[in-house]
Amino acid sequence: MDMDQFKGKVDQACRIAEEFTKLYYETIDKRRHLMSRLYLNTGILSWNGNGIKGNEQIEKFIIELPPSDHALTTLDAQPVLDVAVNGQLTFIIQASGTVKYQDKSPKTFQQNFVVTAQGDKWKIVSDCFRIQEPLNK
Repeated sequence: MDMDQFKGKVDQACRIAEEFTKLYYETIDKRRHLMSRLYLNTGILSWNGNGIKGNEQIEKFIIELPPSDHALTTLDAQPVLDVAVNGQLTFIIQASGTVKYQDKSPKTFQQNFVVTAQGDKWKIVSDCFRIQEPLNK
């Protein structure tokens, strides 16, 4: 792959990341009953140390969380080259921002996704979400 092809893949990853995260955070904040559609059937979620496998189990877990409101502050993405999921185009997306749960004060979060193309849809292979709390010293 030459540099122009590589740059095109990086640009594509960034465009997809913007579209995908907009859909993801709107869904988790307003339409949680549709979350399973965003994950592969075999998708994995690590949420603040809680491991969940399978899109239906992930949806069930997310539905049980308090109502949320996410606001992104940073977003980055890159293509996964030469190692695709089932030969499909695959990207790593890194997002951070704040999340407010119910009547609690906003907390900073970091989230990393591995997403892969499934036809004309993007599905989450792996999702790691972490509230950013200071370490106790």
